[in-house]
Amino acid sequence: MPEPEHAGDERELRFRQLYLAHCRAIQAYAVRRAEVRADVPDVVAEVFAVAWRRLDDVPGTPADLLWLYAVARRVLASRRRGTRRFASLISRLELVSEAGSYPGPGADTLTERVRAAVAGLRPAEREALQLVHWEQLSHAEAAEVLGCSVNAVGIRVHRARRASAGPPWYQ
Repeated sequence: MPEPEHAGDERELRFRQLYLAHCRAIQAYAVRRAEVRADVPDVVAEVFAVAWRRLDDVPGTPADLLWLYAVARRVLASRRRGTRRFASLISRLELVSEAGSYPGPGADTLTERVRAAVAGLRPAEREALQLVHWEQLSHAEAAEVLGCSVNAVGIRVHRARRASAGPPWYQ
């Protein structure tokens, strides 16, 4: 049975409101986590494409942002897996032994040191720390995004802080 015409208008309005309310937050999330900055627009587009397809599953405010963060997390993880698979394929095709990681930018800026320190954390601790400090989520909100307990988020953030206590950017 087709839905009434106004239902489509309401759906579009809800999506527009969701997009306008959270596009910048999702973009910032992607900027801070994407391995290649040029991927950010694609990540944001994919997150909101998922939101459009699953609009009935998107919770109301304020949980909608947390839901979008969780989608963005999965989109980025999928992209990283795809990048790894592609790199592996290229390596096999070239029949060259793995030469290491791509060289980073030359200058040792504070941002690069922060990224290096954060990248050195275990993935679960890194994500918890980023959600709490970069996205400014509470431990409860971060737990919802990560699909774990509030206590687990607290432990992960504590471990991340302890592991990164040396760098001056955290003090």
